[in-house]
Amino acid sequence: MWVFSASGCRWLGAGGSLAVAVGGWFAGTLPARGGWGLWERHGPAPTAAGALLAYLGLTLLVAAWGRYGVLLVRGAGAARDGESPDPGARDGVLATLVCWTVPLLLAPPLHSADVYSYIAQGAMVLEGHDVYGAGPSVLGPGDLGAEAAASVGGHWTDTPAPYGPAFLLLAAAVVKLTGGAVVPAVLGMRLIALGALALTAWAVRGLGGGPGGRAGALWLAVLNPLFLIHVVGGTHNDGLMIGLVLAGVLLATRGRWVLGCVLVGLALTVKSPAAVALLFIGVMVARRAGGGARGAVKGLVLPGAVAGAVAAGATVLAGTGFGWLRTQSVAGTIHTALSVTSDLGLGLGLLLADDPDPVKDLVQKLGLAAALVLIALLAWRSWRGLLDPVLGLGLSLVALVALSPMVQPWYLLWGTAVVASAAWYGRAGQVLAVLSAALVYETAPSGRTPWYGFVLAGAVAALGLLWARRDPWRAGAGEGAGPVGAATGRPASS
Repeated sequence: MWVFSASGCRWLGAGGSLAVAVGGWFAGTLPARGGWGLWERHGPAPTAAGALLAYLGLTLLVAAWGRYGVLLVRGAGAARDGESPDPGARDGVLATLVCWTVPLLLAPPLHSADVYSYIAQGAMVLEGHDVYGAGPSVLGPGDLGAEAAASVGGHWTDTPAPYGPAFLLLAAAVVKLTGGAVVPAVLGMRLIALGALALTAWAVRGLGGGPGGRAGALWLAVLNPLFLIHVVGGTHNDGLMIGLVLAGVLLATRGRWVLGCVLVGLALTVKSPAAVALLFIGVMVARRAGGGARGAVKGLVLPGAVAGAVAAGATVLAGTGFGWLRTQSVAGTIHTALSVTSDLGLGLGLLLADDPDPVKDLVQKLGLAAALVLIALLAWRSWRGLLDPVLGLGLSLVALVALSPMVQPWYLLWGTAVVASAAWYGRAGQVLAVLSAALVYETAPSGRTPWYGFVLAGAVAALGLLWARRDPWRAGAGEGAGPVGAATGRPASS
């Protein structure tokens, strides 16, 4: 049937994306005020109808994406077996990406209110407030960004910014250009998200995706509904961090590691998890230097020094101060149900103590320590030539998210986009695809996390993992098992 072809998937997904956007006009994360008559809150009946339409559209989008992935997997398998793959799916990924992205461009914020925090924090910079000492609630009725501040989600109202100075400067520029009006400011932030999408796609294509090729890598990284809904629809700054990290890693694989570290340093001034990339760029630098003690020292010291200088320079130029180094832990004080360590710590605390917070804090710290150990082991395997450093970075970011004290659905994109760039066609890529399809249901279009969101996510995850077990993707060296070239630190076959 036509609907199961690459072209059919393209238009089915486009229809789903359009339904998500239209539903969002009635049930999205609409502003409390300042919607210009375009993004206005509605009564219970239109809101419920909009939410239903958005969920139906999301399901169509996920189904189309899944089917498109199956077509690419079949093509990758055919290429591996010496047969000619069907070019329809492989050559149409970028066209499909455009078709699925365009309907979301003028939609209100979807599945998250974070963009209102970004705008309010940008306004705080312009108004002279300390963004690392207070939250958006300090903005008065006559201040820039007051309308956005009124729409910031509950506990974030008084939370200092956990973001670096480069991102805050971008947010401040958007507020200055739009006068802080909610609708144009959100659209301005979405332009930044589109730039992040383009940068990520460019870097993923450059890194190649390992066995199965670039089309599959783009499918898992940016055609992913989790990316489209939360980076384009929700305008999360994680997309900008991912794009800068991947661009930096791409340059490092091509021998331009200094410029690569500059980009990672900029990514670090958006969100701090970008720092993990420096360790794996260091592995590439050390291997290119011939290994040994001298290579190890060069790899461990120089990338961090370059990125650190960039981050320090950006902080000084921004004039926002170094408070962002202090506020990296503020998000961990907010409990999210997706954090295994937070849930485990809270449960143990309630069982073992009158005050669960100390126990919870201890378990969270142990989780982060375990993540650091896993990251070190993956870096060691990359150093030994047993693992593609790019894949090692992707798996490290996945481990960091899994063991973090605060986990949001879109955090999975940190590692997913990197794994896609190295080995999308393999067990890791398949599991991350399943988790992406599941987690996109966890939050409602309104940004809330209703109980049925977890039920839907759990059902999709269970069905997807059952499918992955019955029909596993096997790509041989695609999991990065080597041999690894000494010059680039990447698999010799790629």
